[in-house]
Amino acid sequence: MSKGWYIVHTYTGYENKIERTLRMKLEEGELDSNVISDVKVPVEELVEIKDGKRKSRKNKFLPGYIMLEMDLPDIGWKTVCSAIRSIQGVTGFVGTNPNQRPRPISNDEVRNILQRSGDIKGEKNIRIKQIYNIGDQVKINEGPFASFSGAVEEIYADKSKLRVMVQIFGRATPVEVDIAQVEKLVQ
Repeated sequence: MSKGWYIVHTYTGYENKIERTLRMKLEEGELDSNVISDVKVPVEELVEIKDGKRKSRKNKFLPGYIMLEMDLPDIGWKTVCSAIRSIQGVTGFVGTNPNQRPRPISNDEVRNILQRSGDIKGEKNIRIKQIYNIGDQVKINEGPFASFSGAVEEIYADKSKLRVMVQIFGRATPVEVDIAQVEKLVQ
């Protein structure tokens, strides 16, 4: 037996309910805590900018799936898996039939998912919901170029920045600003 992360497919929208049910069954002893050591619903932080204000919320980036860290025994795995599958809203383990032993996901996949959800250290990954397009007219609200207006020339979604072409002393000048520092002008 060796620990591994397994992906369980669920009805979309039932992820948190199933996580609570699994944790409750572990506490009550209906499921063996030596077999199932952790349950996670993969979420990431999503920042939306509306009316110049940052609003942060948690977003499920794998809707319809939860992660289980299990030390699945060689003998008796069917009992554990059928107990998990019997929970209302669970459709099964990803990649296997009900009569097959589930396979864990690779360590690289685990690391990527846990980094994206912020459970392990890595690049801080806060995603900003993009509401800007190239050519949009924006007004800069903060920083050294506050009160300047211009057109979005380039979008750097990975860095949450925009390159805006503004007029400085009568010349078009590209300025790189954070998405949180601008607001879209109504045209």
